[in-house]
Amino acid sequence: QVQVVESGGGLVHPGGSLRLSCAVSGSIVSINAMGWYRQAPGKGREWVAGLSRTGSTNYADSVKGRFTISRDNAKNTVYLQMNSLKSEDTADYYCDIGIGGRSYWGQGTQVTVSS
Repeated sequence: QVQVVESGGGLVHPGGSLRLSCAVSGSIVSINAMGWYRQAPGKGREWVAGLSRTGSTNYADSVKGRFTISRDNAKNTVYLQMNSLKSEDTADYYCDIGIGGRSYWGQGTQVTVSS
């Protein structure tokens, strides 16, 4: 059994920063790809950032240069550092953890960017 728990969301002013965390626990053999997605109100789920097992990163054009995905192997935690936040970044954020050919999702954490 694998558990994925996101945290770190909240209300922030435009231009502000937040760091989201995604803690993975349970029967983890090895974590392969990791990613962050988001879903804004009334819209579909959108891929935001990805981090491969080898450490390569990719970002959606809408967040490139503002968001950074990283991981702490010792803590089995994936982070999403979000800077220069905009109102259009408002969404529920989810992490996707790939283990043994399966994807595991958390319950999400809400980010609201508003003045």
